[in-house]
Amino acid sequence: MAELVDYYEMMQISPNAELPTIQRVYRLLAARYHPDNPETGNTDQFVQLQKAYAVLSDPEARAEYDVQLSQQSGGPMPVFEMKEFVVGIDAEMNRRLGVLCLLYNRRKSDPENPSLSIMDMETKMALPREYLEFTIWYLKEKELVRRDENTSEILISAKGIDFAEQNLPSSRIVYKLLKSGSGGGGGTVDQDEPKAKMETESDPF
Repeated sequence: MAELVDYYEMMQISPNAELPTIQRVYRLLAARYHPDNPETGNTDQFVQLQKAYAVLSDPEARAEYDVQLSQQSGGPMPVFEMKEFVVGIDAEMNRRLGVLCLLYNRRKSDPENPSLSIMDMETKMALPREYLEFTIWYLKEKELVRRDENTSEILISAKGIDFAEQNLPSSRIVYKLLKSGSGGGGGTVDQDEPKAKMETESDPF
């Protein structure tokens, strides 16, 4: 597979940039690279910019791209750096779903090594250990995850898989994360896919 172009670096914006920022930077760069600009026009750069904007301005395409970029770089997934995973009670619910997503995808993609350590989750989710310890404690109490007896790493349980599949549609971005990780996150939108928002309509926990 060809290496992904880092659209955030190309546009010189943060992976957490909101849509108005993306639109503003796009307009500036489009004017600079447009082939009709006699001083700074650059057709190749302009075409690449068009591709970047098409992805980053579409929430679904961006969520899927972020997963792929994170897998390529081995760094944090930008989706987890959003405020919805850090601030408030909703953030804790989203973290629980996020952990289940990671473990679900790990179980499907690498059944011989289906567990993740707390350090792995810290890296992928860009969250402090203190947040994750509480999240994992709760999921263990609900029997949605368990510790591997040999490695002490975290595994998703069958109950956790059932829970994830039944409840993830309440959070569109996390839903897309699960779909992308399982290889099903193509460009189409499922008929039963939820409305575009991070907050859950009701607390599934």
